[in-house]
Amino acid sequence: MTSTCQGDWDCPSCPKAVDNAITHVIHQRGYHLSARKCEENFILFLLKGELLVNSQEYAGTMLNAGEFILQAVGSKFEMLAMSDAECIYYRFNQPELFCNFRFDHIMNEIPAPLIFSPLKITTELRYFLEGVKSYLCEPKICRELLTLKHKELAFVLGYYYSDYDLAGLIHPLSNYTNSFQYFIIQNYKKVKTVEELAKLGGYTVSTLRRIFTNVFHEPVYEWMLARRKEGILEDLNNSKISISEICYKYGFESLPHFSNFCKKSFGLSPRNLRHQQHKDDIIEK
Repeated sequence: MTSTCQGDWDCPSCPKAVDNAITHVIHQRGYHLSARKCEENFILFLLKGELLVNSQEYAGTMLNAGEFILQAVGSKFEMLAMSDAECIYYRFNQPELFCNFRFDHIMNEIPAPLIFSPLKITTELRYFLEGVKSYLCEPKICRELLTLKHKELAFVLGYYYSDYDLAGLIHPLSNYTNSFQYFIIQNYKKVKTVEELAKLGGYTVSTLRRIFTNVFHEPVYEWMLARRKEGILEDLNNSKISISEICYKYGFESLPHFSNFCKKSFGLSPRNLRHQQHKDDIIEK
């Protein structure tokens, strides 16, 4: 049975309401956002005023009214309002903001620009943004409406901007996501906690968690725990490393602690896990 809106049409209170990913903001002259790593992807549309932005792509760039830029999750970004500035932020997690075929075509066939420049807001895109500003002003909005606006923006960008225009958005989006993944894969074995991993990458713990969830689609602690379990089983089953060495390799304080972890995670002690694998190997032979 299809659910419908009820009562006094208080959409923000509806169970289907979600946090609004499209926000209309006015920054007063002198507003300063200090340099920090972005916790999610966002497109910044400037409707009025001037913003001095600073990032790897837009180093010391003046963003003027009628222009927009994209900053990718994990990138470092700083901003100063040179005048009162009216902005619309569009936040998103995954690059499905763009057509998958178009995204792959641009990544593989269109080179990234040598110099990044803000894109102009077309008339059609301005119509979209003015509509957003007029009726998407609540902190929470209908999930279905947000999905429709998401698709509409993807259409406007895809239809009214060239491959070369979009290359300036898509390449940084892909590069930062890939670089974050590379950092995680290269370093998660070097640390024992989420806090240590965050410090190694120069992130706050909350920022690392948010970016990780956006990129890997699961919480960082659960992901690290799963990799830890995989490593333990691999070493127990397919190596000659002693159980004591495995215990301390994965940061356990004592053999009893390690044994309790294995029993809870796999149903057997480390010794029995290794013995079971040995029996299975004999049966296969």
